[in-house]
Amino acid sequence: MNVYAKTDIGNCREENQDNCWAGELDDDAVAVILCDGMGGQNAGGLASSMTVDFVKERLQKGFRRDITGNQIRNLLITSVTGANSVVYDAATSDPDKAGMGTTCVAGVIYNERAYLINVGDSRCYFFYDDNMQQITKDHTYIRKLLEKGIITYEESKVHPERNCITKAVGVQSYIEPDYFELDVKKDDLLLFCSDGLSSYAEDTEIAEVIAQAPISKCCERLIDYVNNHGGRDNVTVAVVSI
Repeated sequence: MNVYAKTDIGNCREENQDNCWAGELDDDAVAVILCDGMGGQNAGGLASSMTVDFVKERLQKGFRRDITGNQIRNLLITSVTGANSVVYDAATSDPDKAGMGTTCVAGVIYNERAYLINVGDSRCYFFYDDNMQQITKDHTYIRKLLEKGIITYEESKVHPERNCITKAVGVQSYIEPDYFELDVKKDDLLLFCSDGLSSYAEDTEIAEVIAQAPISKCCERLIDYVNNHGGRDNVTVAVVSI
């Protein structure tokens, strides 16, 4: 397996509040943690970095070669809920950090299985056999409207509350992340991204860039694509090639 990650401030922001870590847990196990912070006065960047650091430390300490799938699931869930408590405590103890939080999408890929978790609207996509599938589900107000048929997809792209997320790490004392598992095989690909990519590039455009780029250049090419089409947000991309 190969894993790559890249983050960029974009063209319009003064600070990059995205944070990401991607690397090996073992010779044949990799992990990705990607967060997109929210909150003023650098608080969003702090929330995302705290979450990445906390989850990374927990995964590195908790992973072992004989770990079971259920243990990986529990490790991911306790890591993210633990990060939630840490960020929430920091936010409620300092008025300057009040309301800070972060999205979080993370995954462990081991023994031809992907274990995935998410809070907020950062995403994980799965590319397999010339197919592309969004695995995670956005925790957004817009998604609720779409599912109820209140608005169309085209309307969602310009809706005034399109950036309103309904769940984030650190905003409430307790969080319940979404969790997913899937089988993976050689030549499959997992793409993790903040909404700086998914909000400004259609799925078909993302797939086209990936199809045309070497695996090692996918993150860079996707960020370039977004920045060349406005780059109005921080953008972070991580890729795991099986």
